[in-house]
Amino acid sequence: MATETAIERKTIKTVQADQDFINRIVDAGAEHLKACIQCGTCTASCPSGRRTAYRTRQIIRSALLGLKDELLSDPNIWLCTTCYTCYERCPRKIEIVNSIIEIRNMAVEAGHILPAHKVASQKLIEFGHAVPIDDPKWSTLRKSLGLPEKPPTTASSDEALKQVQKIAKLTNFDRLVGYAWK
Repeated sequence: MATETAIERKTIKTVQADQDFINRIVDAGAEHLKACIQCGTCTASCPSGRRTAYRTRQIIRSALLGLKDELLSDPNIWLCTTCYTCYERCPRKIEIVNSIIEIRNMAVEAGHILPAHKVASQKLIEFGHAVPIDDPKWSTLRKSLGLPEKPPTTASSDEALKQVQKIAKLTNFDRLVGYAWK
């Protein structure tokens, strides 16, 4: 028998729903979220759900019920790959991925971010890349393959990196991910 999550065990009355939370998700582009009929097509077609505990329908149901605290702290919200398969197959054309992205944004604002995402975000600010390229072995490997030490991206453009860092400061992204400026 599979273990139940805290969300599955809790009985919720609709009058307890956090309407501001629901409206924020709807306003983020998931206008049809309230039209969800819980058919399960999103979960059945989700590639992440085949190999993880991620259940798209459960996330959407929790959002509709306004289970803000439980949902924002649920590590499963980070398992969505944003492939849009759920949206393409949804009979109601609910913009599920937009909902998931907004839920993630709220989770980060509330201080719920996976450690690996925090590290990737900090690397993005520091190096212009979320994928680690700060280890000297990568530049050595690139040179051995006849490539420039840095890829032709933000990492090799001081001006582009400054722009990324400026955006991080202006949007307070640096504070959200706990980046320590040097």
